[in-house]
Amino acid sequence: MLKNILSLIICGVFFVTIGIFMVQAENDAKASVSLAADYQNVNNKICPVMGNPIVEDTKVTYEYEGKIYNFCCEGCIEEFKANPVKYIKIIEEEKNNSRPITNK
Repeated sequence: MLKNILSLIICGVFFVTIGIFMVQAENDAKASVSLAADYQNVNNKICPVMGNPIVEDTKVTYEYEGKIYNFCCEGCIEEFKANPVKYIKIIEEEKNNSRPITNK
């Protein structure tokens, strides 16, 4: 009888713990979506570093000062970090169609 009661208590603690973790995970996911919604997607179609078209299936993104920028590969993000002003200017020129994008 004592074993049964102890087993019930252990099961109860287990399920309560799992429930707490599930609620926390759901809250974390909601917070993440909320943060992402605060960022403005620049939606550039050309990688500002290499000049390659952005392929939706393989693109990588980087958030900088509240804006999300698209790149063709991880290496381009590192180049962007070294001189973001230069590459943001290239993206703005792409958006304004004031000049064609060229590699570096």
